[in-house]
Amino acid sequence: MVEQKIKIGLSGDAGSFSEEAANLYSYREGFKVDLVYAIDMEGVLSRLQKEEIDKGIFPVVNSQGGLVRQAFDAMGRHHFKVIDELWLEVQQCLLVLPGLERNKITQVVSHPQALLQCQRYLQRAFPEAKLVEWADTAKAGRDLKAGLLPAASAVVAPARAASLYGLEILECNIQDMRPNLTTFIIVEKI
Repeated sequence: MVEQKIKIGLSGDAGSFSEEAANLYSYREGFKVDLVYAIDMEGVLSRLQKEEIDKGIFPVVNSQGGLVRQAFDAMGRHHFKVIDELWLEVQQCLLVLPGLERNKITQVVSHPQALLQCQRYLQRAFPEAKLVEWADTAKAGRDLKAGLLPAASAVVAPARAASLYGLEILECNIQDMRPNLTTFIIVEKI
């Protein structure tokens, strides 16, 4: 018997929490998967609508940051059905280019939800730094390494993004609350 391989679209880049959730879901359900990095919720749902993927996964609510507004905006534009959910404990890290000293950080870049989850920490640790919203936590790490962000930037992202993109972890578990739980939904086309 040949095991079926399914395509799961996720709202993140390699090294994102959405990737971790997709891997956990596929392991739990016993699926062999090809992951499609759609970067955001709109990308997931439009690929689902065009039948480029079999299932989609993205975050909808976080215990600290509340509703993921971008998810609800995208959900309002597409027809789909929710088939499952998954809770993931999210541990945010502060990543920089190797050698950047903490006192040289001028801006912190991440998905708006990650910035919300670390709001008190960022105000305390970097009161002068500009906060910049990005499409995805891991994509911010990839873009920092690629030189698309100023070298004095830090990103809030998963630890896995640091190893994937050659970044240094300055600090882990910077989220304001523990546990920091995010609910992901798994969707299919109607």
